[in-house]
Amino acid sequence: MTILAPKNGISVLAKLSSGEEAQNISSNLLKCALIQQTCSDNKQENIEKTAAMIKGAAASGAELIVLQELHAGPYFCQIEDPALFDLAEPIPGETSRFFAGLAHELGVVIVASIFERRAPGLYHNTAVVFETDGETSGTYRKMHIPDDPGFYEKFYFTPGDLGFTPIKTSVGTLGVLVCWDQWYPEAARLMALAGADLLIYPTAIGWDPSDTEEEKERQRDAWMTIQRSHAVANGLPVVAINRVGFEVSPEKPGTGIQFWGSSFVAGPQGEMLAEASRGNEEILHVELDLKRSETVRRIWPFLRDRRIDAYGDITKRYRD
Repeated sequence: MTILAPKNGISVLAKLSSGEEAQNISSNLLKCALIQQTCSDNKQENIEKTAAMIKGAAASGAELIVLQELHAGPYFCQIEDPALFDLAEPIPGETSRFFAGLAHELGVVIVASIFERRAPGLYHNTAVVFETDGETSGTYRKMHIPDDPGFYEKFYFTPGDLGFTPIKTSVGTLGVLVCWDQWYPEAARLMALAGADLLIYPTAIGWDPSDTEEEKERQRDAWMTIQRSHAVANGLPVVAINRVGFEVSPEKPGTGIQFWGSSFVAGPQGEMLAEASRGNEEILHVELDLKRSETVRRIWPFLRDRRIDAYGDITKRYRD
């Protein structure tokens, strides 16, 4: 691992893939950067900080820059409050235009996350991919919507209706999913079957501070394990970017969510290529060889051996 000089007090990490070179398959190296940050109640300050980190990542050679889920502000889904729908905006809108312009200015591909106002009373948790020319390559609306204590997303977000369709860009075909989607192997598989070169998960997940240390470790380990398993099962790299820092509950001062950071990138055999800290804002760099998936799939041909003739019941809620 190479530690680059900090910029503006933000640590910058870099790590290269240690995967073996494929015989008779040329490499296709992609330089990625994951922006792990804290968020305040000041949207403008958040966006300015994100922009500064994106510029730092681009200056270090990143071609693909991925932002965490709902990066323009705090994770507002800790409570149910109709007034918070005012945070949503259309696409295209002010925030999407800003990041589109930044992608064009820097000549990079950016994966951003926006609280989308589609129509009155109709809102989505939406990832938007901006191409190097500032155009929108595609969008993905979060399909799996949680409803748990502190994560009341069903109140705010309509389930996505765009399906599991990878987004083609100049740096590769991106299987973009969002947070709660990361627990579902079906979503990862469908992205892989549609030709994704890698899986990307913008995320906002953390601990209840009242949980025991043992429970916290179990949750974090499960979060990383399930995503690494998607890499293994599909022979694809996985990019998971999470926010960091403690965000207080607006209803219960002293309580809230401790977002655990730990943004990471895994290779197509689930091997850990890079991992950020649990508590710091960071730019995590990793260089991926996208051709390595071909090598892995030749020795582990999981897609070849699927028994698609026997999976009909997978579309049932439960096999009673």
